[in-house]
Amino acid sequence: MAGRRRGRGSNQQQQQAASQSQKGGPRRALREPAAFAKTTGYESDIPHEKLTIAQARRGTPAHRPVRVYADGIFDLFHSGHARALMQAKNVFPNTHLIVGVCSDELTHKFKGYTVMTEDERYDALRHCRYVDEVVRDAPWTLTTEFLQKHKIDFVAHDDIPYTSAGSEDVYKHIKEAGMFVATQRTEGISTSDLITRIVRDYDIYVRRNLQRGYTARELNVGFINEKKYRLQNQVDKMKETVRTVEEKSKHFVYRVEEKSQDLIHKWEEKSREFISNFLELFGPEGAWHVIQERSGRMLQALSPYSSPRGSPSSSPTRRRSVSPDSSPASASASPSSLSPPSSPSSPKRESRSRRKASSKRSAQ
Repeated sequence: MAGRRRGRGSNQQQQQAASQSQKGGPRRALREPAAFAKTTGYESDIPHEKLTIAQARRGTPAHRPVRVYADGIFDLFHSGHARALMQAKNVFPNTHLIVGVCSDELTHKFKGYTVMTEDERYDALRHCRYVDEVVRDAPWTLTTEFLQKHKIDFVAHDDIPYTSAGSEDVYKHIKEAGMFVATQRTEGISTSDLITRIVRDYDIYVRRNLQRGYTARELNVGFINEKKYRLQNQVDKMKETVRTVEEKSKHFVYRVEEKSQDLIHKWEEKSREFISNFLELFGPEGAWHVIQERSGRMLQALSPYSSPRGSPSSSPTRRRSVSPDSSPASASASPSSLSPPSSPSSPKRESRSRRKASSKRSAQ
């Protein structure tokens, strides 16, 4: 029972989503890929009357969306394609966008070889958020039968005449019928530009894929070219290694310079501080000079001031007086031993001592 209920609920949801996509409401393609168009064409019970551009821009008719068709090859699907489809989707208030993708056979016949296969291009369009429906194997030139089969109201494309298949403009009859709405091309990007970049930098991309593990056979590269590309890859690796070492050495030298500058700056500051402290300690008004002055004063105070030699104010040296109890041996001692030592710098003292010695001898 539960499985049946779930099945019924899922079927009802699918029917509602399908009806919403037919009516142009919020389609499930925003969460899922866009649907492929049926080979039998668009089928609806609602009558499909022809609209004018003025009516479509006013939002009429209200019971169905305006069906806009945009076709192309869409090889290497890029932002230029997406912008064109965005303009086609927003050209009217209520739009159901149908995108036709040409097959490989038609594209190779009228335009050239493609990078992506037709299935890859179909799938790329299905995952574009602006696309509601994808027509596979779209015709190169739009016919009245194709427009009626898919109930197409308008065709969106850029206004530049598209010369192909022997026609000056394949959209000329669409423009004359009043069913053409113009979009703007995105400058600077196209499939041809992307292919030109690859061809121009062919060697770079071959070397890139060899590095990523592709074989030379897969890349259709000969033996000699393979060895050349691998040698170039090795040279590039060596260059990158040298460049990395240079950058690291430059960074190391820069750090050493910063450290040396910091050390020099700190040394200058310390040297200034050392010089100022030295001057404060040993300068003319420093603490060391004050200590020397004070120590000199203390030494002068402790030791008496001695007169210079040969000064007349100095008192003569007196001899020792002989005591009366002294023995005659000591009295009869030589006068040289009893007399005080003579100083050669004072002749007056010598004469006086000699006189005293002679007077003592006469008294004895």
